[in-house]
Amino acid sequence: MDVEEFQRTIFRLESEQEFNRLALWLYHFQYANLPVYQQYCNYLGVHARQVNAIEKIPFLPVDFFRTQRVCSTAHKAELVFNSSGTTGNQTSFHEVPFPSIYEKSFTEGFIKFYGPVEQYTVLALLPSYLERSGSSLVYMADQLIRMSKKAESGFYLNDLEKLSTKLNKLKKQRVPVLLLGVTYALLDLAEQFPLEFPELIVMETGGMKGRRKEMIREEVHQQLRHAFGVSQIHSEYGMTELLSQAYSKGNGQFETPPWMQVLIRDTNDPLSLLPAERSGGINVIDLANIYSCAFIAVQDIGVKHQNGSFEVLGRFDDSQVRGCNLLVY
Repeated sequence: MDVEEFQRTIFRLESEQEFNRLALWLYHFQYANLPVYQQYCNYLGVHARQVNAIEKIPFLPVDFFRTQRVCSTAHKAELVFNSSGTTGNQTSFHEVPFPSIYEKSFTEGFIKFYGPVEQYTVLALLPSYLERSGSSLVYMADQLIRMSKKAESGFYLNDLEKLSTKLNKLKKQRVPVLLLGVTYALLDLAEQFPLEFPELIVMETGGMKGRRKEMIREEVHQQLRHAFGVSQIHSEYGMTELLSQAYSKGNGQFETPPWMQVLIRDTNDPLSLLPAERSGGINVIDLANIYSCAFIAVQDIGVKHQNGSFEVLGRFDDSQVRGCNLLVY
């Protein structure tokens, strides 16, 4: 298999066996082509010839994206995504040589969970992300807005009254609407312009960004459900270092697309994986990360269930508060 065939294959995955086979192929490809990953594996004493199962693959700590170039040396980046960070913190950067892979990943992932984008009016309330450059979330939202082909779709910065007017109009038109928003901005909208709109899909992402006090997820979702009259609050789990997203349609239960998988590592032994229903650090395999690292140990704590879904329970105390998960669970 060459890398072009791999790229064509990952979005047609149908079985866990095929996922495992492709993950192992990608591990060997990245060991040979990503110097920083090879050095990390060698430092751990794990060499490519020893890795014959995904349980043996080392996961690169996500903090490497803040200080190292995690990208194939043979390719020049067409896009560089940056994490939001907080004042004084060094942000992550993710070099993307082929934006088409990212576009394919988030498009196919969205379709898998929500159906064709064209059926929705997409409204994006992402002030913190729009106020800076290099946001992978803004890039994704912009593409979804374009793909919706709806004149009413669009971004909103701080004009909550204008967004409220638009939502009221769309409610009367009885059209499917997706409202994707950073958590603190959705709470602002909910407090200032509540609206009974049971058919609305409210999808939160991002967190408080230092704009509001931290809240547990259940409290946030309860307030949003009450304000918009919806039965569930949806969530998106993604980050600068990944090219794929997991989605929750309620209760914080996330599911991944077939080319993405979450594993749970032992907090006392980061090279050991835990069985279902045990909480620990979250490891992510993202097969769309072909030219960066597909095997990332993130700073979230979570649990994976028997059915393959997972929950995010919090963050490690010594990790930076940034990016897609500023909520205190």
